[in-house]
Amino acid sequence: MEVVIVADAKAGGELIAETMAQLLRRKPDALLGVATGSTPLPIYQALAAKVRNGAVDVSRARIAQLDEYVGLPADHPESYHSVLRREVLEPLGIGMDAFLGPDGAAEDVQGACEAYDRELAEAGGVDLQLLGIGTDGHIGFNEPCSSLVSRTRIKTLTEQTRADNARFFDGDVDQVPHHVITQGIGTILEARHLVLLATGENKADAIAATVEGPVAAVCPASALQLHPHATVVVDEAAASKLKFADYFRRTYASKPEWQGL
Repeated sequence: MEVVIVADAKAGGELIAETMAQLLRRKPDALLGVATGSTPLPIYQALAAKVRNGAVDVSRARIAQLDEYVGLPADHPESYHSVLRREVLEPLGIGMDAFLGPDGAAEDVQGACEAYDRELAEAGGVDLQLLGIGTDGHIGFNEPCSSLVSRTRIKTLTEQTRADNARFFDGDVDQVPHHVITQGIGTILEARHLVLLATGENKADAIAATVEGPVAAVCPASALQLHPHATVVVDEAAASKLKFADYFRRTYASKPEWQGL
């Protein structure tokens, strides 16, 4: 696992956006796995800026969804289908025909989970998966004690996660669904490159457990230690509890520029 400590969220967004741009230059039809929430917004803004100034062509790129609320129709403003259309697809100029995602409103939710797992495999797999991290160490909606080999499935949200997400529902936790469809940890680990961005002091404990703690289901993000190409990008606040922070800084500072993330 590579840990990169940056000055702030904007710097992290720029760094990751350039990594995505480099991938698209090598593989124009790359399948990019995207995450929702406020943390990845600087990435999408930086990538959209590159598209506008002609630094990267996304006309053949494909986008894959990480998770979705159960019970919200696709056109609900807070369904992740709608959020990603607003925050990723439209700013990048990518059409819905290039978008892959699970059906959170399906009558057969389990069938929708299995269908999405198959769809990702049939699309050739995710080339780069963006991840955020919860204060409890969850990735996607794989809450603590999730199986480290789990596949795309339905999960029940913890009350902490529902409280954290209430800000997207006018501060009303009662509007936040109790269930979601999420790529499982095993599904996530099949992506060729995992890139996790975390900012803020409230993520410091989760990052320390992810990077320096044992691989354990109680911290789902610790499964990234098992991946051959995982990158964790954190600002100074999120890195504040890392014992090996100075080592990570030195390692990245001496890295050959051609190597990239």
